[in-house]
Amino acid sequence: MDLRLTAPERAFRDRLRAWLADTLPTLGPGPDRDDWTARRRYDTAWQRTLFDAGYAGVDWPREHGGLGATPTEQLIFLEETARARAPYVGVNFVGLLHAGPTLIAEGTHAQRARHLPRILRGEEVWCQGFSEPDAGSDLASLRTEAVRDGDHYTVNGRKIWTSNAHVADYCELLVRTGPPGSRHGGITWLILPMDTPGVQVHPLRTTVGSSEFAELVLDDVRIPVTHRVGAENDGWRVAMVTFSFERGTAFIGDLIESRNLLEETAALARVTPAPGGGVLWDDAALRRDIGRLAAEVAGLWALVRKNVSEATAGRVPVQGASVFKLRFAENRQHIDDLAARVLGRAGLAMTDLAPKGGGRLVEDRVSTLSYTIAAGSSQVQRNILAERSLGLPKEPRWT
Repeated sequence: MDLRLTAPERAFRDRLRAWLADTLPTLGPGPDRDDWTARRRYDTAWQRTLFDAGYAGVDWPREHGGLGATPTEQLIFLEETARARAPYVGVNFVGLLHAGPTLIAEGTHAQRARHLPRILRGEEVWCQGFSEPDAGSDLASLRTEAVRDGDHYTVNGRKIWTSNAHVADYCELLVRTGPPGSRHGGITWLILPMDTPGVQVHPLRTTVGSSEFAELVLDDVRIPVTHRVGAENDGWRVAMVTFSFERGTAFIGDLIESRNLLEETAALARVTPAPGGGVLWDDAALRRDIGRLAAEVAGLWALVRKNVSEATAGRVPVQGASVFKLRFAENRQHIDDLAARVLGRAGLAMTDLAPKGGGRLVEDRVSTLSYTIAAGSSQVQRNILAERSLGLPKEPRWT
């Protein structure tokens, strides 16, 4: 892959930079993180702004309403919006980065026509109903049951860690339509309208005080069979498509944020006094560690380019997605550990002890403890690579 920008790509970058410079000052401050009504309004308004400017779904095919950008243009878009500190996808992330691409790959014409334009315009917000209290990393053991009743499924069960369920219109839902114990062969992927009778949303609070997650309780929820994506009992394969987008391309913004956090940590080290005199940046070992982590981020960015290229060509980046997810999670945690070294005792608090900007580093360190679990645990990623890439025997199951 030629890493140099072509003349059309430079022109795309320059137009985007100019548009961001004109548009961002008009947005105003973002809402409080716990004001979910305001957050939905702010995030969907930004999505509509992108849509009106022709930048919505930059990585989606033109025939489905997207920009149909090249892989390099996609990465230019992500880099420039991150550099300009533009709003991230926010509450739109499941629809734009998971459900939408899955519908493009696996949905019916009617499903695409109904949902894709509304996702792009910011008119639909989605959440993900995959994990359960007893089925997280071992998702194939999920027990939320869907029983076929004519042209509907009747669904009963519980889901947990459902991001943005408080404000979502739809949920990408995995259910068991096969007999108990059918595991991968008995799962179905459904579209759940969140206003369906029997859907209960119970907000959860994280260790850093945020409230983006919720538990879903599904009590005799009836979902039309026309809301099924893929065939009955073929939901595991469809979910693998969703996971591949989630792990391979949906963390791109987080990788750019890793670069920003590393730069902020280095800047802090340059002005923080060292115990023996001078500043922390004088420590060659610290500079070496920062350089190593920066090199890892650069390597991950190269892998992102490969994954985006595969996704654009219509191939699901399964192996590259797992490699990326595994290494990204570990790299981000190492960056935050390094930030804690630089912060010293200020790393014990998000507000009262931390220097300017340090509280963000502290909060990120706590938040990224979940990165080796979310979107498939590191153990799951290693199993995928061992079994599907290296051809090693499957891990024995203990009952």
